Amino acid sequence: MSEPETGRSASERIDARIAELGDWRAETLARVRRLIRAADPEVVEEWKWRGVPVWSHHGIICTGETYRQVVKLTFARGAALEDPAGLFNASLDGNTRRAIDLREGEQADAEALTALVRAAIALNGEKTKGRSR
Repeated sequence: MSEPETGRSASERIDARIAELGDWRAETLARVRRLIRAADPEVVEEWKWRGVPVWSHHGIICTGETYRQVVKLTFARGAALEDPAGLFNASLDGNTRRAIDLREGEQADAEALTALVRAAIALNGEKTKGRSR
């Protein structure tokens, strides 16, 4: 994919990525985006690393990468998060990140994903509270 023209907001670039994909990955990315935005109306959408949607609040919550076989939600500090529903199924060996790989026909449990997003935001908030002192 060519880089969208400059001057477009991150949200517009994410809209364009979803439209460009036009298949199950578009539906999956759009769904998780809606869940993330509903979990935190103050979430900031960013466009980083030459085309990766990023959702942030007091730091990165997660990224939404699209590959041929998966839509990958990588939580920046996922290793520090409780995951009682067992959503994390990729990048499990690292000390920091954890990911959820969604394949065609799969959907993350909305309630569990919402809880994970909110936990990531709370964790990011703890990090920023320590800096403000």
